[in-house]
Amino acid sequence: MARAELDYTIEIPDQPCWSQKDSSSQGGKEARTRQPVVILLGWGGCRDKNLAKYSAIYHKRGCIVIRYTAPWHMVFFSESLGIPSLRVLAQKLLELLFDYEIEQEPLLFHVFSNAGAMLYRYVLELLQTHGRFCHLRVVGAIFDSGPGDSNLVGALRALSAVLEHRPAMLRLLLLVAFALVAILFHILLAPLTGLFHTHFYDRLQDAGSCWPELYLYSRADAVIRARDVELMVEARLGHQVVVHSVDFVSSAHVSHLRDYPTYYASLCVDFMHNCVQC
Repeated sequence: MARAELDYTIEIPDQPCWSQKDSSSQGGKEARTRQPVVILLGWGGCRDKNLAKYSAIYHKRGCIVIRYTAPWHMVFFSESLGIPSLRVLAQKLLELLFDYEIEQEPLLFHVFSNAGAMLYRYVLELLQTHGRFCHLRVVGAIFDSGPGDSNLVGALRALSAVLEHRPAMLRLLLLVAFALVAILFHILLAPLTGLFHTHFYDRLQDAGSCWPELYLYSRADAVIRARDVELMVEARLGHQVVVHSVDFVSSAHVSHLRDYPTYYASLCVDFMHNCVQC
């Protein structure tokens, strides 16, 4: 489904979470805890069918799920150039909640790799500064395989995977162009670009959000360094945020669900339940 230029998918269960608020047990209490609306922010170049595997974890438990992946050229080039194009997409994504009249429901974000984290960064800014969104109630955020600090080698590996099926010459040109942009703006001109654009990793470290966070990562990840995730965890703990983290040790980038399906799903579901009960 598409709203304007936003290529997203929404799944609404037969008994959506908002309909559960009036269901009562024999004792007159709520029979079930209201489930959040879950927003999945995909990794660079991932397809909707890839996100659908994660969506199923929540959908079969009565959650409304919105899946969205930002265009790869915005993730790798616009952000590298300091152009906040993703902010527009983040605003359109939050406006979907009003379009579907689910803006009163609790929200859980499931964020994948740096592409998802870059978009999530602007979601946070809008929640804090935009009058229409400041009353949205986020209950938690899950980070899978990220976020990572500046890592040119890892970024080139990620972009190479995105461009895997492109013509060899075009792939080479785009990889070289990205490397030059990254070196120029994030190394040589870093003091200048820092005046008008804060790196998403630094922004997330110092974010003013207070809801719980779960970090799922692996020391075997060849794209995102495990130490970057661990430093993020330490920074968020320093801001008095409730943080949990799990190192899967051997699974590759965004492959934790594939390698440990039962354990991964249980971590996500348990975290979701704890968040909505807080």
